Amino acid sequence: MARIVFDLPAHFGFSTELQVYISHVNQGGHLDNAQLLSLVSEARVRFFKSLGYTEADVAGLSTVVGDMLAQYKSEAFHGETLRVQMTPQDFNRYGFDLVFRMTEKSQGREVARGKTGIVFIDRAARRPAPIPEPVRQLLLVAGSAPS
Repeated sequence: MARIVFDLPAHFGFSTELQVYISHVNQGGHLDNAQLLSLVSEARVRFFKSLGYTEADVAGLSTVVGDMLAQYKSEAFHGETLRVQMTPQDFNRYGFDLVFRMTEKSQGREVARGKTGIVFIDRAARRPAPIPEPVRQLLLVAGSAPS
């Protein structure tokens, strides 16, 4: 099976730090793959909060994850602090990809990289909805400022 190859953007517009708790670690002693997705989800919530929104209400629309790609680069361990950088890319009518890079803070060791496909949803109709233009502009600005 061919390995996933995923190139990162030159810079990221958002950054946050997350602690690896014992509940994130599996029996192998390192960050569990399902917990990595949980940490990326926490970073995504913080990304939207930095823009003044919640995932449930972005200018009247909800957001959902349409797909996710993750490529593991190294282990992460209990007690480490992870820096998660994110930037929006690859916009389409109904959403965008939120690209991430996760590194261990003290050494700068890359732990994982990937992207989450964000889809905007009209809650009442329960259907995809176009990105509101003011939100698109805000996301473009958020993606252009290095963190």
